[in-house]
Amino acid sequence: MTVYSTESGKSLAELIVVLAIIGTMVGIAIPSYQGMTTRVQARSGVAEIASMLRMARQLAMARRERLLVRFDLLEKTVTLRQADTEGLLEVLRYSDKGISLDEPTAGLDLFFHPSGRSATATSIIIHDREDHRTTVSVSLTGRVVIS
Repeated sequence: MTVYSTESGKSLAELIVVLAIIGTMVGIAIPSYQGMTTRVQARSGVAEIASMLRMARQLAMARRERLLVRFDLLEKTVTLRQADTEGLLEVLRYSDKGISLDEPTAGLDLFFHPSGRSATATSIIIHDREDHRTTVSVSLTGRVVIS
């Protein structure tokens, strides 16, 4: 015959030890998690800016018109416009991504021609909250590279 015990509880001391271990692990993990979140947000912002530049090039070729990408460092936006009629096509707000941009080397306006070429080569340096820098470069051929 099998005898079953009706007492299966844990002592208060065991519960406190388990809670202390969990608290210590959470305390160690939170700074790592915050740093990871910052890096992911910054990478996302860089990828969105590069994507907008690539889209501008593709649209210029598809629509057979000059397009203007304008960087507004005060408003923290990147806008895509028709170059000749100033029609607004797209606005990217990067203020919530935790990044900041230096002024592009070729100025705040970047034109893409119907051939897909860029009017000027430029580099954009992007900083995250931890001051890590990423460079997005646009060549004269219109190619966009993240480095």
